[in-house]
Amino acid sequence: MILRIYTIIHVLISLLGIVSGFVVIYGLHTANLMNGWTSFFLATTVATSVTGFFFPVKRLMPSHIVGIISLVVLAPAIYARYHTDLTGSWRWIYVVGVVLAQYLNFFVLIVQSFQKIPALKALAPTQKEPPFAITQLVFLVLFVLLGVVAVMKFHV
Repeated sequence: MILRIYTIIHVLISLLGIVSGFVVIYGLHTANLMNGWTSFFLATTVATSVTGFFFPVKRLMPSHIVGIISLVVLAPAIYARYHTDLTGSWRWIYVVGVVLAQYLNFFVLIVQSFQKIPALKALAPTQKEPPFAITQLVFLVLFVLLGVVAVMKFHV
């Protein structure tokens, strides 16, 4: 019962992070810092990664690796945002960090969707089938484009 509640909380934090991440990326595209949304996105994305480590498993899982990468990406992004005034190269470090952290959140959403939604699981039961690979590739390309545009447009 406690694990189920913990899982629900973890999923809710993750989904809130994903929604707020898209708002923050929109802000990057419009050169708007979106202070409240940014704080919320960064906090929920850190919380998503951290809470993922407390599920009862006996070995290092791919989800843990993604969580570690996310935290490593978020550290300089958070530092850039709150300690450098986004001057010089810190501006693009922040932008790339935000977009990459959002991509990692979305990557996990796709993985989980293919594991938990019956119609998607039927299309790619082992996640080695073309529908899964194509979905991941399409979203990778979209996030690269979002990131390139954000780096070009975000100026404070």
